[in-house]
Amino acid sequence: MSGPEKVPAPSRRERLRPLELLVIAGVLGVFTGLVVFMGTREWGVAAIFCGVAFVVSLVVLAMLALAFTPADEKLSPTDDDGPAGH
Repeated sequence: MSGPEKVPAPSRRERLRPLELLVIAGVLGVFTGLVVFMGTREWGVAAIFCGVAFVVSLVVLAMLALAFTPADEKLSPTDDDGPAGH
């Protein structure tokens, strides 16, 4: 039995990725809030739209980040640990 394998520490880019998604979602939320405020001149409605746009954009960006697979981590087309056929 060998000792526990060391997991490499995440790079700086990997550590800042969640902050990057939050900033992008925040910018989209503020932009939406400003557009709604300029159209309605009501702070309450603009704040609601700002919050909704922030949450929706954050969820969409997070789902897109999860769906993306870097080129070096693509799975091989053959399943090595699947059941063997005839």
